[in-house]
This record gives sequence, C-alpha cells and structure tokens, in this order.
Amino acid sequence: MKLLALIPARGGSKGVPGKNIRLLGGKPLLWYSYEAARTSGLFSEIVLSTEDKSIADVGKKIGMMVPFNRPADLASDSAKSIDVVNHALTCMEEMGYHYDAVVLLQPTSPFRRKNLIADTALLMQERAADSIVSVRKVPHQYNPHWVFEATDDYTLHIATGEQELIFQRQNLPEAYYRDGQIYITKTEVLRSHNTFIGNKLTYILNENAGSTINIDTLKDWQAAEQYILHHPIEF
Repeated sequence: MKLLALIPARGGSKGVPGKNIRLLGGKPLLWYSYEAARTSGLFSEIVLSTEDKSIADVGKKIGMMVPFNRPADLASDSAKSIDVVNHALTCMEEMGYHYDAVVLLQPTSPFRRKNLIADTALLMQERAADSIVSVRKVPHQYNPHWVFEATDDYTLHIATGEQELIFQRQNLPEAYYRDGQIYITKTEVLRSHNTFIGNKLTYILNENAGSTINIDTLKDWQAAEQYILHHPIEF
C-alpha cells in the first residue's frame, strides 16, 4: 500500500495556546508525530496540514513536507477532520501524488509506542479492512451494557437497547474506545463515502501508558510533561 502520513496542526488553540509548536521535552509538540512517522519507514511523504505560518515554518524546519496552505474555513473549531483529510488528498493529487490510504497522526496524541504505525498498517492489510483505529479497553464499570440513558420522564433504559442487565462482570463483552493515536483509512473510502470508517472497521489494541494522554487542556499538557520526565520515548 502507498500511504500518506498526514499530520493536522491548526493554529488558534484555546485550551493550550500555541500547543502544536509549544516545546514539550525540548521539542515542538508536532515533532513527536513526525518522528514516529519518519522512523516507521513507511512513508515517502510526511505532510503537515496547517493554515498557520508559524506552524508551517516549524514543520519545514523539522523536515515535514508543507506543500499547501489549509483554507481558513478548515481551521476553525467546527471544521471536520474528514474535510481536512480530503482537502489534503486533493492538493496532493493535483501535484501528482496518489495514495491507497491515509495515516492520520494527531499531534495532540504524541506518545505512540514503538512500531505502532507499522503494526497498525500490517493489521489493516491482514484483516482486509477498509480502516483501522487504535483503541483501549473500556473499564468494566463503564461498559455500554452497564450504561443507562434517561428519557424525558426520568426513566432509565440500558444504552445498548437490551431489556435485561448483564449482572456478572465476567459475562460482559469487551468494549473499546478510540485513543486518538492513529487512524488509517483507504483513499477510496475517504473519497467515495466521506468517512473514516467504511464497511469494515478494525482495531489495534494499544494499552501503553502514553496512549491515555490526549492534549486539549493545560492540565493535559502538565500530564504530558510529567509523563516525559519518567518515560523514555522510543521511536
């Protein structure tokens, strides 16, 4: 598969001002995603999508390809990631680059375990999937079979739609949530269906300690600073 590594990094963050190029462990935040992509050996092009000149300048200095400017309407709080990805694909195709799939690496999830990208791409091929995401297990107390939704008359219903509770923890099916560290989707799915999922979505279980950190607030940033003090970063 010919893969595009795409790192989206817009300006204007409110939770952590300037976070994408803010120094974490002496490196700009987006460097961690770039380095994980670079050392995987899977990519000819590692592309930065941004509308912000300062971010673009840092990306170029690191070694990233910044071949286009992201439009302002795709850099707002309400912009959809799928639109950002399809814009990047269009720009690259206009320059003569064509890909079988896009690997989306969000800078806000910087601590990927060694070989995560390569392992994820291999699993997607082995399972003949349209797309793959990295996930963690949902703690049993938050399993959707134990979660309730409330109606307007304050009546609770099991969120899965079942009529009877599964009372024993051992009988609960495994449930997973996305950790945000990696998404891979076939280009034809992105283009034809405008979705990251497709007809067959698979997963890679990713329970390293760093996968719990997704930087959106200053508290998250502080957690990242503490993490990097006590965990060696391997690529």
